[in-house]
Amino acid sequence: MSAAPRRLLVVDPCEHCRQFLPFLVEAGWSVSSQSLDQALAASYDIGLLRLRIDHLEQPEGVKHLISRSGTEWIALIDPYTEAHSGLDEFIGEWFFDALALPVDLPRLQGLLGRAFGIARLRGIGTRRGDQHELLGQSRPARELRKQLARLGPSEKPVLICGESGCGKELVAHTLHRMSRRVAEPFVSFNCGVLPEPETASLLFGHQGKLASANGGTLFLDAISELPLGQQERLLACLRTRTLRHADGVGLPLDVRVLASTREELGELVEQGRFDPGLRLWLEQNRLCITPLRKRQGDIALLASYFADLYSLEAGRRPSHFSEEALSAMSRHRWPGNVRELASRVRRGYALAESGQIEADDLGLQSSPADGAPLGTLEDYKRRAEYQALCDALAHYSSNLSHAAKVLGVSRPTFYRLLHKHQLL
Repeated sequence: MSAAPRRLLVVDPCEHCRQFLPFLVEAGWSVSSQSLDQALAASYDIGLLRLRIDHLEQPEGVKHLISRSGTEWIALIDPYTEAHSGLDEFIGEWFFDALALPVDLPRLQGLLGRAFGIARLRGIGTRRGDQHELLGQSRPARELRKQLARLGPSEKPVLICGESGCGKELVAHTLHRMSRRVAEPFVSFNCGVLPEPETASLLFGHQGKLASANGGTLFLDAISELPLGQQERLLACLRTRTLRHADGVGLPLDVRVLASTREELGELVEQGRFDPGLRLWLEQNRLCITPLRKRQGDIALLASYFADLYSLEAGRRPSHFSEEALSAMSRHRWPGNVRELASRVRRGYALAESGQIEADDLGLQSSPADGAPLGTLEDYKRRAEYQALCDALAHYSSNLSHAAKVLGVSRPTFYRLLHKHQLL
């Protein structure tokens, strides 16, 4: 993700707030201050709000501002507000995190940086339309974006591996957009749809996919299903950089090939079902997409994105997920990955009678999945710890400090456990 200006809006600042604002400007923030009534018209990336007693007693203005903003907010709490009985619940529902006044400036800067990162991740789907599969804050999601940034500008082929529904074609589109060929054609061809004669004609003909992609990118979906004879012909075209038609006419070929597979090509080579030379050619770069069930920290984030998207399409207010629905999503195995998640959320949004989407609306059982086989006491402890973290992420993915508090651990301990179980 490219760098963006960091615009900070401070709402209803106190005198202490005004004293530390110059330090935030020195740290690279563009800071503006507004009253709560004026803030709706402001333009910013992150919001900082001094939370007063009257905000808690009449919260509609704060809720309206935050729900309309589409970004992250941090609350600043003075000693008088800290004693209010409903403070924790209000912060947990509406804010990314909170700090007590007077603030510790380094801590505030770190919190603003994390909130800005989450806000940008949440904004990917809005800014790029179809890139929701790349949305996420989990370690696999961040690693995927790093690999895309490295491989995008390359001219070499890339083999994209992953399960059905995990976004392999989206990754191919992204690689094309990040390359010097972005202004040239992106042509997609599913290798397993047609019989061999039709496949040969569509791929190698005068108006075929290779010719159409010349100068640009050719994405070969399900490359493992390409007939063996056509695999050899494809490799010859790529090696000689020439497309030979049946009538002997040759076309100079300048095309970058991206391919996807759900199967291991090495195993297919051993079975005699895949050309070893083409496998070596394609695997010059290999990119593997982690299945959604191993990205627990991203499930609630993606589900919320889809719910917001479908509410915009329908012109209705956004729906929220019940606790049972969030727990059911965290326990589901997601065999269809992000595609299945999008489909279930669309169904849930259509069926939900209130503003809340329930597990039944998603077609998921609210009870836990079948238990794991018996193991040692340590195995049970590890599974219980992992499930507790998954449940906390499902409920509080936008407020990790509150998630740590709910689990009864410190924030450093919570981050250490997330890294231990590779959830962050």
